[in-house]
Amino acid sequence: MQNHRLAQQIQFIIEIDKLKQILRQTLLTDGSRQENSAEHSWHLALMAIVLAEYAPDPAIDVLRVIKMLLIHDLVEIDAGDTFCYDMKGNQTKAVREKQAATRLFGLLPEEQGAELRSLWEEFEAQETAAARFATALDRLQPLLHNQQTQGGTWRIHDITLDKVQRRMEPIATGVPALWSFVQQVLEECMMAGYLQG
Repeated sequence: MQNHRLAQQIQFIIEIDKLKQILRQTLLTDGSRQENSAEHSWHLALMAIVLAEYAPDPAIDVLRVIKMLLIHDLVEIDAGDTFCYDMKGNQTKAVREKQAATRLFGLLPEEQGAELRSLWEEFEAQETAAARFATALDRLQPLLHNQQTQGGTWRIHDITLDKVQRRMEPIATGVPALWSFVQQVLEECMMAGYLQG
């Protein structure tokens, strides 16, 4: 029994290495290349540690948030990364990602797979303070990358301020203490010509 359990866990560990192959639209802050989804998840997990003091509820379980952030994009191994401003791709995203979650978390022993699936579903549902905090960080990170790359993917895809503002809205509720910072970054990006009105 133990060997079977370990075999399942090792299979999952090997499978999730594929997240390193999933390229996102977001450029690294030096603009040298696109980041991959594993790098994105790692970056978000560290952001949760560093920015935990800004969480609106001091009782938020930061370890739970970190777990959410580390697994929230695993489904992209099967579903691919859907660019947040891709209206057509986003129409089928939920179905593709649910199928991916079933397969990927199903590789693990039942209770471990159920725990990770539950964390993924919590992140997707956005009903808890932890999930809203995690999502706010997920929105903040590409904002910082676009600022550091003089508009990065915004310029490549002709993304306008109103679209970015809508995309950033979860920060206002997930981490209200950072909302004025986000507005300042957007204003600076507009003034610098990184983002069109």
